[in-house]
Amino acid sequence: MIQSMTGYGKAMVQLPTKKITIEIKSLNSKNIDLNARVPAYYREKELEMRKVIAAKLERGKIDFSIYVELTAEETAAKVNKPIVLEYIKQLREIAVSDDFEMLKLAVKLPDALKVERDELDDLEWEKVDEALEESLTKIIQYRKDEGAVLQNEFKNRIGNIQNLLEKITKLDASRVEKIRERLHNSLAEIMADFDQNRLEQELIFYLEKLDITEEIVRLKNHLSYFEDELTNKESNGKKLGFISQEMGREINTIGSKSNDAPLQKKVVMMKDELEKIKEQLLNVL
Repeated sequence: MIQSMTGYGKAMVQLPTKKITIEIKSLNSKNIDLNARVPAYYREKELEMRKVIAAKLERGKIDFSIYVELTAEETAAKVNKPIVLEYIKQLREIAVSDDFEMLKLAVKLPDALKVERDELDDLEWEKVDEALEESLTKIIQYRKDEGAVLQNEFKNRIGNIQNLLEKITKLDASRVEKIRERLHNSLAEIMADFDQNRLEQELIFYLEKLDITEEIVRLKNHLSYFEDELTNKESNGKKLGFISQEMGREINTIGSKSNDAPLQKKVVMMKDELEKIKEQLLNVL
């Protein structure tokens, strides 16, 4: 079953002092393009998280974010008391003011606050890792749901091309007779007497160049192959893209050989259906 590269997954973890939210968004891309916004506190695990995300999502332009919201009266920033006291002492030597005003000025000076970085707790990382797996499960399901919509779209487009191809097959029989009759009439107008056998030989040679039987057979095979790949367990947008290119070649050849207005009209309609397929294939994993 095919998957879309468009997806979204979100998971949250509530810890005693903080709420952690993990978001993963993805759009279409030829390869994997992963952009991560991770707080410094989790930076040591970033490479590990990147590997997990890349393995699960395979392709796409992916934005991965971790947001941390403190929910308790706890902060990593602490007042650097010795530095602040030294600032106040130096300020008193310069000007006279009350202690509160001196303190307000001192805490704004460099190094007045220090950030104490705690080590990542194993239990906290376990919860974050579980949230990452949950968000990946959600985005993969999102991709599958989008893929189901695309699969129905492809089936309808392929069905339209198959119907048009059947009409072309029916038109082709009368097209050959029209060409044969037109050549006979044209030759009869310019020559009163001509070698009938030689004419038939030339007609066969000429009509072989305009014959589209092989192209019709190959196009039918490509359409069938495309439908089979839609139901494959593994989603392979690149492979479907290659098949669509082959379909395009056969349709173009039929158009160039047709030499018939009603038939060429059907060819244009097939090209339109195929272009819509190719546009949507850009978003298939």
